[in-house]
Parts: sequence; C-alpha cells; structure tokens
Amino acid sequence: MSQARAELTYRQILIFWTPLAATWLMMAAEGPFLAAVIARMGDPKFNLAAYGVAFSLAVLIEAPIIMIMSASTALVKDSDSYLRLRNFTLALIAAVTAVMLLFLIPPVFRLVVRGIIGLPEEVARLTYRACWALLPWPGAIGYRRFYQGILISRNLTRRVAYGTAVRLTSITATGLILYHFSSIGGAFLGGAALGVSVTVEAAASRLMAASSVKRLRRAEASSQLPVLSYRFIARFYYPLALTSLLGLGVHPIVTFFLGKSRMGLESLAVMPVVLSLVFIFRSLGLSYQEVAIALLSRGSRNLNRLRNFAALLALCVSGALAVIAFTPLSELWFQNISGLTDSLTRLSVTPARIMAVIPALTVWISLQRGVLVEHKQTTPITLATMIEVAGIFCMLALTIHGLNMIGATAAALSLILGRTLANLYLVIPNSKIRKKTWAASLG
Repeated sequence: MSQARAELTYRQILIFWTPLAATWLMMAAEGPFLAAVIARMGDPKFNLAAYGVAFSLAVLIEAPIIMIMSASTALVKDSDSYLRLRNFTLALIAAVTAVMLLFLIPPVFRLVVRGIIGLPEEVARLTYRACWALLPWPGAIGYRRFYQGILISRNLTRRVAYGTAVRLTSITATGLILYHFSSIGGAFLGGAALGVSVTVEAAASRLMAASSVKRLRRAEASSQLPVLSYRFIARFYYPLALTSLLGLGVHPIVTFFLGKSRMGLESLAVMPVVLSLVFIFRSLGLSYQEVAIALLSRGSRNLNRLRNFAALLALCVSGALAVIAFTPLSELWFQNISGLTDSLTRLSVTPARIMAVIPALTVWISLQRGVLVEHKQTTPITLATMIEVAGIFCMLALTIHGLNMIGATAAALSLILGRTLANLYLVIPNSKIRKKTWAASLG
C-alpha cells in the first residue's frame, strides 16, 4: 500500500502533533509568566491593563501575516513555490511593520487609544511605551511562521518545538533581568520581553530550516502541481489574512467595550490574566490546524482518525480547564501564581468558568479550518470569522450597554457565543468536502 493511501494510526497522529502542542503550550506559558511579573511590580492594575491593550493592538497589526504558517505548510513544495511564497512573506512583513510605525505616530496613537478606546491618560501613556517595545513583533512573527510551515510540511515538528523553547528561554531571561536590574514599568517590561524573544525565535527557526531550504532550492517543479504564481498566492492567502484580521480584531473590540463597561479598569486588568489561563488549554487546539493540513495531504482517508483524535483532545483540554476554574485551584492560580489581589481574583473566577468550553471549540474549528485549507477552500473560513466577530460585537453591546453587566463576564459570554456560531457555520462546507471525498473514493 502506498504512503498516499496508507491510513494513519492514532500513534502517528500523536507523535506528529505532540511537538506542535508543546510549541503552543510554551507560548501559552508566556502570558501567565509576564502577568505574574507585572503584577508584582509597581502600579499593577495600570500596568496590567496597559500591557493587555498593547499586546492586543500588536496582535491586531500582525494579523495579516499570522496565517502564513498554514500557507507555507500547504503550498511550499519546490524551489519555485519556496521563492515566491518567501517573497510574498517578506512583502507582508514590510507592510505590517510600516503599519506598526504609523500607529506609533503620537497623534494617530492618541486618536486610537484615547479617542476610540477611551483609555485613561495614565494607562495610555504606559501602553505607548509598551507598543514601542513590541515594534519587532509583527515582522518577526511572520518570518518565523513561514519557516515553521516548511518544517511542519517536512515532518520536522520537533524543530518547531526547539525554536519555541529558545523563545521561552529568551522571554524568561529578559523578563527576570529587567525585573531585577532595571526600573522600567511593568507594561514596558512585558513588551520588551516579547519583542526580544520572538526575534530570537525567528532567527532560530531560519537556522533549523536551513537544510530543508537547501533541498527545496534544488527541487524542480513537479508537473503534477499547479504553478504557484503570485496571483494564485494572493487569491489563496487573502481569505486567510482577512480571517486573522477579523479574528484578532476581536481583541481591540473587547478592549473597547471593557473600557466602557461596569468595573472597566478592573476588567481590563483581569482579562489578560484570564485569557492567558484559557490560552494554555486553547493552545493545544490551535496546534491541531497544521496537523490536519499536513496529514490530510497524505490522503483523505485519514480524516476519520483525525476527527476521532480531535474529539478526544477537545474533551481533555476543556475538562482540564474546568477542573481549575470550578475548584479551589482557581484561587491558587489567580492569587498565588498570577499575583492578583483578592478583589481581582474574585472578579476573574466567573469569566474563567464561562470560558471553560473554549478549548474544545478551538480544537473543533482547527480541524474544520485544516480540512478547508488542505482542499484550497479558504473563503468559508473568512465567512465563519465574520459571523464570529459579528456575534461577539452584538453580544458585547447587549450585555454591557443593554444589561450593564461587569465587563469581564460580558466579554467571556460574548467570546463563547461568537466561536460557537463560527463552528456551526463551518459544518456546512466541511460536510460538502466529506461527501465529495466519499464519492471520489467510491469512484
């Protein structure tokens, strides 16, 4: 039986997925670590809020390039496709860095954070400094994700994990050095640690992909593969970029509503901590998208096993988060580990419990998106994200302006609703692909 037709075993899926899961898990550890450091510095409420806003804005600016790993995993097959997608990636890096610099022009920055978001003056000042520290972030993210996609498609997922281990070491060292040997504020420390660490990871990813790049540069284009023109890349990638932009645009939207909600400053302070905890378990689901893309390329018969593996993974990750959120472990996490005060700890528990289902929904949507990307159908992914953002926006408006709920609780409910709507929408195109694949196998 050929490799293309050989069915994967669950053990093979686990072996392929584990390094990617470790990669995302290490990245998920960054948020709680930095939040814990910032919470132990001066003016923790203001600095936690400023760091959360700065990170949300930097993530929004990087959004158009974040899906380049999926594109690299799916499209880079030979020298021509490598060079064209690399050039496309470098152009995107230049564009997002230019946007970051434009945003940092003082009148533009004040218009966004003071005029639109409505941050208090002190939080806005701290946010501005943190954003400068995050200037390398968008470009470095795009660069390393391009080369990580190459590693994933060549079954070198362990090297992706090694690169993230370098990043985690860098962020820990930078954070602790600045904490002990400088007098900078907590928000700037968080931005600087992230900026340094992701730059180091980008360089490490390029070095670890060097042998794969050499083989790609020597590989001739296959007559069985379509020519990867820039026009094709743009058509393929535009929906993915729009998906990221819409999806990551949720963070500033939530920040905007939190700033105008009941207990707004407190909600701004606790949501980065709550989301960091949720992200630890959600990250294990996010890692599954590239798994689906890479392993489905070996044969569509693998879909059933990938779906069964995803179901078990979804149950485990949401179950683990629920154990923390609904037991005294929540107080241990938020107060003893994250360093929140008693009042902020109490405020954090309810949104954490509400969001316990988010990791399971993330596993589901990662599988759905992976199937669509592998079949070169990226437009439904964008439509699903549009539905998700619309659902979040409407729920935020209802719960904060209509029902006057506490901001953190309203945000958690809104994020659950939006993601559920997106999952349900993607059932339709995934079902069509499954039926088409089944019919083709019979033929």
